[in-house]
Amino acid sequence: MARCACAIYTSAVVSVILLFVGIGLLGTGVFQTLIHNRLKREITLTEGSKVFDSWKNPPPPVFMEFFFFNVTNPAEFLNGGKARLTQMGPYTYREYRPKDNVTFVENGTKVSALTPKTFVFVPELSAGDPSVDNVTTVNIPAMAVMNKLKDEYFFRKSALSFSMSSLGTTMFETYTVDDLLWGFKDPLLTHLRKIKPEVDEYFGLMLNKNGSTDGEFVYLTGENNYLEYGRIDSWKGQKHLTFWKSDQSNMINGSDGSAFHPLLTKEERLDVFTADLCRSIHMLFEKEVEVKGIPAYRYTPPRDVLASGKNNPENEGFCLDKKNCLDDGVLNVAVCRKGAPVIFSFPHFYLGDQKYVDAIEGLKPVHEHHQTFLDLNPTTGILVRASKRAQINILLERVPGFPLTRTLNGTIFPIMFLNESVTIDDVSAARLHKLLSMVKLVPNFPFVLIALGVLLLLISILLIIRSRQKKNSTKSETTYSPVSGKAEDSSEKNGTFVLTSVEKS
Repeated sequence: MARCACAIYTSAVVSVILLFVGIGLLGTGVFQTLIHNRLKREITLTEGSKVFDSWKNPPPPVFMEFFFFNVTNPAEFLNGGKARLTQMGPYTYREYRPKDNVTFVENGTKVSALTPKTFVFVPELSAGDPSVDNVTTVNIPAMAVMNKLKDEYFFRKSALSFSMSSLGTTMFETYTVDDLLWGFKDPLLTHLRKIKPEVDEYFGLMLNKNGSTDGEFVYLTGENNYLEYGRIDSWKGQKHLTFWKSDQSNMINGSDGSAFHPLLTKEERLDVFTADLCRSIHMLFEKEVEVKGIPAYRYTPPRDVLASGKNNPENEGFCLDKKNCLDDGVLNVAVCRKGAPVIFSFPHFYLGDQKYVDAIEGLKPVHEHHQTFLDLNPTTGILVRASKRAQINILLERVPGFPLTRTLNGTIFPIMFLNESVTIDDVSAARLHKLLSMVKLVPNFPFVLIALGVLLLLISILLIIRSRQKKNSTKSETTYSPVSGKAEDSSEKNGTFVLTSVEKS
């Protein structure tokens, strides 16, 4: 009996303790804080961290798709009509981009690296053969040369114009996809090379890009501050750019798009620096998505990223010629393209001024097909899916001294767009699932304590009730037995008395 009472008392005390501890831990968020601090320590660019090896050599396959705009009516366009384009592609390449020359600097607080990119054609994911398929497009080398010499003396421009005429240079040329991408020997550039040996006689949209890098990046490891994980400290030895007119425009902000800090929120702005654009852009939360069962936040560039200076004062520094500023959705990057009149936009002028779409037949911006986005797991900051989409255009405007351009009217002419995409591989997804399960389990430990406390409390109550029932039953049995005995005695005595009385009578 004493042992039973002791067990009841012990379970009751333990249940109360578990309840108080569980509720206390839940209220203070101790385990949540512990797991968050663990993530901040583990997700760093340091030797032995959970993410360092995958940062150096990303396991998920990256694919680069190229789409070209074929001009079907070049003569009509040069006579003042509207250009008609048909889209060709995709021509898909597997992109390999392991980090090289990884070196820790400044006492291990920063790490420098090169990222050589190698492209291998994937025929089964492509719409045609790049060595055979032809595309008619703008003669970019000719436009680049004329634009470069537009401020030169008249006689010099006239001499070049005569040379272009003798070489049979035209405004539109037909090339194979391979030549246009990876390079071909251009007659005009070869001619110029005789005068200026520094001129490269080869031209290609991806010339010398296969196996090359964008230059050395130095990244912050995030060891001192988790918010700085993967953030670019410098590019090519510079902490600021020199291309643009304002300090704000020349800032190198955020990461390179491959690493983001853990514990992301829907309210924050993600900055990304892209060497192809020679500038930083930012992204904002759009919606929640799921990739292979992994929850993710989708971040996308808002419209004001490529808005004109008149609509977004932050972008005023990107216009170098105040008399010829462009409207929303396009960016003149000639300053970092050796003077070539290259204009960047999103594909089909998505998020751009409608006039750019209306100037060309065959363009139709679609959100799902032309949007750039990052899908990031908010707990770890790990990239689970992404698409970087960009369009290369050429500004076709009249250049004084060159009759070849006399009919041009300032059209921003699409050449091609690319889609660089990646989705987390199955092995990495399985590892992330395990990590997220652990992250979810640990903060729920107080609920386990509360559940155990409630269970023990219920058991204690049941034991108390059972104990009382047993006690009452025992008392009831003890009271009934004596009464029964007395009754029997009375009956016997009474019987004897009656019989005796009868005999005497």
